[in-house]
Amino acid sequence: MHIAYLGLGTNLGRREENLQLALQALEQNVGKLLKCSSFIETAPCGFHSSNLFLNAAVMLETELSPYDLLSATYKIEISIGRTHKSTNGTYSDRLIDIDILFYDQLILNTAELLIPHPQIQNRLFVLTPLNEIAPDFIHPTLQKSVQELFLNLL
Repeated sequence: MHIAYLGLGTNLGRREENLQLALQALEQNVGKLLKCSSFIETAPCGFHSSNLFLNAAVMLETELSPYDLLSATYKIEISIGRTHKSTNGTYSDRLIDIDILFYDQLILNTAELLIPHPQIQNRLFVLTPLNEIAPDFIHPTLQKSVQELFLNLL
């Protein structure tokens, strides 16, 4: 079994319902939900929109490999109505976004998947909910706790 940390975000439609649907689908298709943060409202990051985000972080126990986890999260996004992923730093409004933040202490750098997520340390909208559920988790490449990374952005 593996422990995965995921970040979830939505800024279109019924945001709380989108997150709840994603949580249910994660439990049905990925693994056991061990922890879920509060839902926090944040401004868009990296693009302009008048739609605020609702973000959360979850800790899951899963048997899936990192690539199978990526595939499962993508299928969940599609089932909730997401039509395309952000590419090359071009972000847009979305019904749901599910990012793999950490997978055990794995460091993976391929064209398809980067673990840990390369922007964790720069995103308060990720670190705020993640700090709520995993403040002592040590980032495998930065060798700092989630709480340290969170406090560095305040």
